[in-house]
Amino acid sequence: HGADFNIKNFGAKAMSNAWKVACVSTNPSTVLIPNGKCIVGPLTFQGPCKAPVSVQVQGNVLAPTYLNIFKSQNGWMVFQNIDRLMVSGTGTFDCQGSLAWSQNNCAKTGTCNSLPINLAFTSITNSKIQDISSLNSKLFHMNILNCKNVTLQHIIIRVPQESLNTDGIHSGCSSGININTGAYIKTGDDCVSLGDGSQQTNIENVTCGPGHGFCVGSLGKYHDEQPVMGVTVRSYTLTSTMFGVRVKTWPNSPSGIASYLDFEDIVMNNVSSCLLIDQEYCPYAQCNAEVPSRVKISNVSLIKNIQGTSVTKQAVKIICSRSIPCQNVQISDISLQYNGKDGPITSVCKNVKPSAFGKLNPPACANYN
Repeated sequence: HGADFNIKNFGAKAMSNAWKVACVSTNPSTVLIPNGKCIVGPLTFQGPCKAPVSVQVQGNVLAPTYLNIFKSQNGWMVFQNIDRLMVSGTGTFDCQGSLAWSQNNCAKTGTCNSLPINLAFTSITNSKIQDISSLNSKLFHMNILNCKNVTLQHIIIRVPQESLNTDGIHSGCSSGININTGAYIKTGDDCVSLGDGSQQTNIENVTCGPGHGFCVGSLGKYHDEQPVMGVTVRSYTLTSTMFGVRVKTWPNSPSGIASYLDFEDIVMNNVSSCLLIDQEYCPYAQCNAEVPSRVKISNVSLIKNIQGTSVTKQAVKIICSRSIPCQNVQISDISLQYNGKDGPITSVCKNVKPSAFGKLNPPACANYN
């Protein structure tokens, strides 16, 4: 039989102590975070555990608002080296990040180490995260790193649009990640983003906005990045986002690969830059834009019912590397509308000749060089 470990029974270090007892149990166990509010500093749920462990969140878990306590941490709530983990419940993890947003300069400096991720999942296998809410993160809401066969369902993520670097769900160096069955994400950065090493990733039934949409990348900033392969995004709705669906790589990059990326049934409601491949990604002029990207992008399908409204005239932009042009890019069944005064909706392509099928608005690669 399983055992339940209620954090109310474990004193000042309630969560940590409850987890330690549950993790060494030889029977399946549940750590219960009951109704009510509790303020908790950085905490690591460390495995391996002897049997499956479930963390059931009923209450509201809040982080301290001050930042100095997080300087040596890679996250606020860290789940690490665990097989058969379940994190579920209707409760919330609220990082109370408003002070961090006002002090966040990491987009320009590239240094974000002192800011914690809300929920960090590292080396997690055969696990599920469902029904929980992540609020007001100081940096990313959820980071999935070096994980395998993890499913996220019915996730709610919410943070003000003006918050910086508050990606909803970021996954990297992981395989078999499934984000499906309804995720609702309102954030100040990418709703879902995939870093290098993302393989066999399925993203479905996500509602995004405000935010920066869906993104693969950025890729090519570091040496020895692992390939991104086998990404499927479908039934994804974006509303009032800065971007729609994009793939971005740095110029002057080491070699890399992004291949077999499929997008279908995407709805755009008042979205800027709806479809974007950008191999000249260079924010804040912190790179040598004159040297082309060495990340090879291939086998990309922008197909099957991509529709909605664009707030920018140039709705489709495919800018590939001049040294390694994109290969096997397919575009079909796109219906995007633009009602601006500066004329009909357009697309632009560079260093790519995509295959175009079906009805297309805007016409594929109306401007090409």
